[in-house]
Amino acid sequence: MKLNSIHPTEGATHRRKIVGRGPGSGLGKTSGRGEKGQKARSGYSHKPGFEGGQLPLYRRLPKRGFSNAQFKIRYAVINLNDLNRFEDNAVVSPEILKEMGLIKKSLDGIKVLGYGKLEKKLTVKANNFSRTALEQIEKLGGKVEVI
Repeated sequence: MKLNSIHPTEGATHRRKIVGRGPGSGLGKTSGRGEKGQKARSGYSHKPGFEGGQLPLYRRLPKRGFSNAQFKIRYAVINLNDLNRFEDNAVVSPEILKEMGLIKKSLDGIKVLGYGKLEKKLTVKANNFSRTALEQIEKLGGKVEVI
């Protein structure tokens, strides 16, 4: 076998599609776009689900079922390492956290998460605690109060 005798297998290569050129290309005049209409124009694009002005399928079908998303409980979260700025034996409540700017909105309550290391003995009042946060606060002799 010589390099000059090597060629791609049959059907492996294709001729580039050239549009808008004479009768030989098969895609002359309108370049395969058909006659007139929105799709024949340059810059044409449509959103997914668009059906040319006809009421789309997702709007024609009846909406059924129930979503619990609007009733979901959303907590404002605070981590243990954020509580280190309080003095020993301090009482940490949602009002104090909001006052200090550690939480913006209290949403449906406050949840203390176990990220970081707590170094102070504190009494923490919140709506919910993660297991690791609870263990770390109590390990240092602090108290946990669920509001």
